[in-house]
Amino acid sequence: MSNLPPRQRSPPSRREGLGKMITAKPGKTPIQVLHEYGMKTKNIPVYECERSDVQIHVPTFTFRVTVGDITCTGEGTSKKLAKHRAAEAAIHILKANASICFAVPDPLMPDPSKQPKNQLNPIGSLQELAIHHGWRLPEYTLSQEGGPAHKREYTTICRLESFMETGKGASKKQAKRNAAEKFLAKFSNISPENHISLTNVVGNSLGCTWHSLRNSPGEKINLLKRSLLSIPNTDYIQLLSEIAKEQGFNITYLDIEELSANGQYQCLAELSTSPITVCHGSGISCGNAQSDAAHNALQYLKIIAERK
Repeated sequence: MSNLPPRQRSPPSRREGLGKMITAKPGKTPIQVLHEYGMKTKNIPVYECERSDVQIHVPTFTFRVTVGDITCTGEGTSKKLAKHRAAEAAIHILKANASICFAVPDPLMPDPSKQPKNQLNPIGSLQELAIHHGWRLPEYTLSQEGGPAHKREYTTICRLESFMETGKGASKKQAKRNAAEKFLAKFSNISPENHISLTNVVGNSLGCTWHSLRNSPGEKINLLKRSLLSIPNTDYIQLLSEIAKEQGFNITYLDIEELSANGQYQCLAELSTSPITVCHGSGISCGNAQSDAAHNALQYLKIIAERK
């Protein structure tokens, strides 16, 4: 690469101060080192994605970085790693260029295999794992949001193929991370070289199909078939919970903040059956709305279970 033109070089005193400032803070990544150099020399690094192959088992990304007259590229299995390698290549040129009096430290390249699990990005890791094994990409759905304004709690459902995990957190992002981490915990013993079926890892699908529901010998579901669902003081939420436990599906209640047209509270009950079931409920309180949603869900399950 050609040397930087004189107009882009910093005065000696400024170059010395810059070198001292960066070397005094070891352990920076290549992107951080190159960015700090660009800030001081008024040549901010510009990154561009040249290639992105995500349809293959092992995704490959290529990024180009331009800082002043220097242009370098880097490849990696993630966008972040490709940018790191492009920045690292540019730093090697800067250090080898005798006309640039800039003390560039050896950058710290991230090594995912040596980082603590809590420092990794579980959402990105789960997506890369799905791509690597040829699975469909995970899908995230915010299913519940509650708690006071100063202490909100979010619940997110992560679906991967026909399987599901839920995560909770103080933010939507944290809830997604926790759901992804649950899946990754199940995949911890998978070798990256093996391309295996998701069913072999997770086991039987969470949720039940209409076929399995109709043919289930379970006591609770057969009791539901005989029930009129009109007995006073019936705890429909508890009854639905017992059937869910027996049939292997999860229930998520989503309280709707907006009142109905007649001023009642509203709620949605989502069942992780296959296909997914969502039933609406309303009432004079949040609890009544949830009970009504559970009641409607039970009526729906009863209709499905009785079909031949």
